[in-house]
Amino acid sequence: MKREIQAHFKASRGEFHLDARFTLPAQGVSALFGHSGSGKTTLLRCIAGLEPSIDGSLTVDGQCWQSNGALFIPPHKRPIGYVFQEAHLFAHLNVQQNITFGQRRLKPHERSMTFDDVVAMLGISHLLKRAVTYLSGGERQRVAIARALLTSPKLLLMDEPLSALDEQSRADILPYLERLHDELSTPIIYVSHSQKEVSRLADYLVWLEQGKVQAEGPLQRVMGRFDLAATHGDEAGEVVIAKVMQHDEYYCLSRLQCCCGELWVKRVAGEVGDEVRVHIPAKDVSITLEPATDSSIQNIWPMVVDAISEVEQGQVMLQLRAAGNRQSPPLLSRITLKSFERLQLSVASHCYAQIKSVGLLS
Repeated sequence: MKREIQAHFKASRGEFHLDARFTLPAQGVSALFGHSGSGKTTLLRCIAGLEPSIDGSLTVDGQCWQSNGALFIPPHKRPIGYVFQEAHLFAHLNVQQNITFGQRRLKPHERSMTFDDVVAMLGISHLLKRAVTYLSGGERQRVAIARALLTSPKLLLMDEPLSALDEQSRADILPYLERLHDELSTPIIYVSHSQKEVSRLADYLVWLEQGKVQAEGPLQRVMGRFDLAATHGDEAGEVVIAKVMQHDEYYCLSRLQCCCGELWVKRVAGEVGDEVRVHIPAKDVSITLEPATDSSIQNIWPMVVDAISEVEQGQVMLQLRAAGNRQSPPLLSRITLKSFERLQLSVASHCYAQIKSVGLLS
């Protein structure tokens, strides 16, 4: 039997109308993604049972948790872990006391995760005796995640856990979230409005706009929807899967290979032969009609214009495909309208994509 999470919730609150139906895999990381106000957090609260007034149905891995008024399992009886935007730690308890708070209520045979495993996974062994008032923002969130995991949930819900952190704290905590993705068997539903964040962590994506599902499916397929990506401004970009081919220790670079071509990126942690995700922001892809030979940009791919969209005044989004490979994943480029007209680009135009910078995702 296929493991799935099936949900349908419907409600009207003032001018906001929610009518969202989706099916998620009951494994890996699934993201609820969209602009602020699209209904992401409301849906997560519905899954947690925190919105009993909203009509809906929910089945998690074959177990019905809610059924259109006929059945409603209250939040405290749902085997979930919930990580909020703010850590909400108990100030009178130290780190160890915080993370074991929920675990103490479980009988030994109900505990699917051990204290030592969770502490090691989140790298917090050196914090156990510390008062939570002396933790950084990223440390507080890691403690909150550990507390949720030690309740041995069958489903982990995370509501924009990085949104309250500064840029450095986000960078510090992301590797630990990636570790959860790689090592945790518990399915995770992750809410975010950050395309870069979702691209780094998620396997499956539900794209929401104004309370409705615009698209759902595997991450790369949904991110490849040009009609959706073109509306996402600076966040727009694509995810490609690449193989590590070489490390250049002198220049601190790694050479990757994907179906579109070769990529030189900042030295990655993976070994030669490993597969990695690379997020390529549309704003970091420039266009030229001839391959540059005297440019600082090392990543230059021959491409064909596949689709064109004017995303805002003075800006144009291009969807590109690798020349000679129509089945390649799309690449997005955002350029000015002036450059677009100067280059006289149109659908089927041949050009070269110059990738100015790329960020390793996982």
